[in-house]
Parts: sequence; structure tokens; C-alpha cells
Amino acid sequence: MSVEIREIHTKKELRAFIQFANDLYAGSPYYCPPLFFDEMNCFDAEHNPALEVSDYQLWMAYRDNKPVGRIAGIINHKANEKWGSKHVRFGWFDFIDDLEVSKALLDTVAAWGKARGMDALNGPVGFTDFDHEGLLLEGYEYPAVMASLYNYPYYVKHVDAYGLTKEADWIEMQVYPPKDGCPERLCRIADIVKQRSNVRVDKIKNSRELVRKYGIEYMDVIDEAYQKLYNFQPMTVKQKNYYKKMYFPLLNFDFVTIVVNENEEIVGVGLGMPDISNALRKCGGKLFPFGWYHILKALKAKKMDVFSFLLVAVRPDYQDKGIMALLFQDQIPIINKYGIKILETTNILETNSKNIANFTQFDHKFHKRHRAYIKEI
Repeated sequence: MSVEIREIHTKKELRAFIQFANDLYAGSPYYCPPLFFDEMNCFDAEHNPALEVSDYQLWMAYRDNKPVGRIAGIINHKANEKWGSKHVRFGWFDFIDDLEVSKALLDTVAAWGKARGMDALNGPVGFTDFDHEGLLLEGYEYPAVMASLYNYPYYVKHVDAYGLTKEADWIEMQVYPPKDGCPERLCRIADIVKQRSNVRVDKIKNSRELVRKYGIEYMDVIDEAYQKLYNFQPMTVKQKNYYKKMYFPLLNFDFVTIVVNENEEIVGVGLGMPDISNALRKCGGKLFPFGWYHILKALKAKKMDVFSFLLVAVRPDYQDKGIMALLFQDQIPIINKYGIKILETTNILETNSKNIANFTQFDHKFHKRHRAYIKEI
């Protein structure tokens, strides 16, 4: 039978949309299921303020009344305005190894976008940079971390067959931290930067203290620092508050570094968290009945092998001043204290040589590559 494409409208249909990927990757030791309630909230305008600046539609593909694929179509008006583009994005793109299925899904998004004045199909990306993005091209033999997208190798032949071409690549690294503490050279640079730029590390104990002292200034710095990165959409105040509420309570503030200047303004931030991907695999991304226990245990661990370095951001007027040296001077002793053997970076644009250089000064391995594609429609 031919492929049937159905729009998703109800919560029941949305749950099936989210569950499809978990079923497709059932038994895979590499796939990391997302938190199910986070995925539900992502498509709920009451929870996700990105929907205030985006149109979207979800579809599932069926054959013989059985689900065989899914896709999201997204038009982020704020991002298109910033970049002067007319892109319709596709994301949440999963399917069985059948070219008819993948083509039907991509055709559906392309037609939906074209009917709304778009001229290019772009993805896989989400509503914002904080969603999963990029098709995995290299590193299938490594388990995905929570912040990283995983897909089967056969996906590549499907996007190639559709005529999608490379627009941007991200790389991920495994970084092996020095076991003897902060290297003397790095600490010397950090001390010089402190004196020369009159900056210091403000060590925050918890999310309440962070909000009390700085409000959403933390998010302001991230927003400023990321303005030039691929497909970045300037965050609204609601989005900043949304991410603050979503992520801050989860953080172990040992792994949060804030650099401030003489005016007590944040000029640099860095954060990471314990790798909870194994906990998510154990519970299938669902908190109940016992998923919360596995996730909480991973978040509160005092010893761990793998750590996810989620982001670093330096205010544009303080870039090229060595602020990263302060971040590493603060973090390396803490990393050693927790017994961490591997730092997993999240996606770094292959063209972002400055950020890559921050990590290649240590022992490292480039182990994953993701790609965003584009095609005129």
C-alpha cells in the first residue's frame, strides 16, 4: 500500500508522535530518549514561548495503518527575519528505511512551507538552537548524550536521495581533562586576564542565588554571544525565562561558572551537567513509575565517568580577552574532584575555530559530526 500522511492535532496523537522514535530505536544502545513530558511541553504554547514566533505542523506517515515515520514542519519568523531568509524547517524527522516514506514526509513539509511563502527546506533543526539539530553523519558507535541527536546510518542516503545538500556541520568532541589540576600555563593566563580585564569568577551556590543576583542576565549573555551562530534566533524575554525555569533547577552549581567585571556584570558563563543519558535509557524518558529515581541519582552523583559540557558564552566585547582561561581554572579542579574521565562537548560549528581551540588544548578526540541540510522548494 502507498504511504498515508496524517496531521497531528490531539494530545493522544502527539503522544504517539513522540513515542514513535522510542519504538523505532527500541533496543539501540546508542539512542537517548528525550524526557517525554519535555517533548509534550515543546509543542504546547502554554509552556514553550518559541511557538509565539513560530508556526508549526506535525505529521505521521502510515502504511497498512501502522506508523512508519514522523516529521515536524516549522517556520520560525523571528529567525527568518534576522537572517533575511524564507526557510521552512523540518525536525523530529524519523522513519523506517523506506525511501517512499522519507520522501512523502519531506514533500509534505516542503508543500506546507511553500504554501506559506517559503522558498527553502532546511533541517533537521528545531524551533531554536536549544532543540536537537543536525543529522548524525559520524560517530554512530558512540552513545548519544541527552543534548545530542542520534539517528540510524541509513538516514543519510534518504536526505541525499531527496536532493538536500550541506548547509552547516557541527562536530562533537570527547575531551580528557588533565588529572593533575589546572595546567600551570593555563592558570598563569587566567591570573593575567583577571588583572588586565578586572574580572573574577563569582561562584554561585544555587538557582535561587543566581536569580536573586542576576535575574535573566545569564540568558542575556548567551543571547548576545550566540547572535552570529547558524540559524540562531534572538530570544524573547519569555523564552529566556522559560529556559531559566526549565534548566536552572536541574543544575549542580559546582559545574556553573560565572565571570563578572568590576561593575558586577556577567561577561562569561560556562555550564555542564552529569551525563544522564543512561538514566534516560533505563526509564525510556518517562519519569514514572521509577524514572525520576534514575534521573535524580544521576544528577546528584558525587562520582561520574562522563560529563556533558553544555555551553560556554562570552559577551562579545570580552571575547578574545582570555575569559575561557578563567572558566577552565575554575572547572578543572571540580572535574577532578568528581573523578570525571571524559568531557562530552555538545555541537560546535566546524567553522567556530575559537571555540574548538578552547578544547583542543587538552587531550581530545573528534568523534561525532552532525549536518544541517537545505534545498530550494
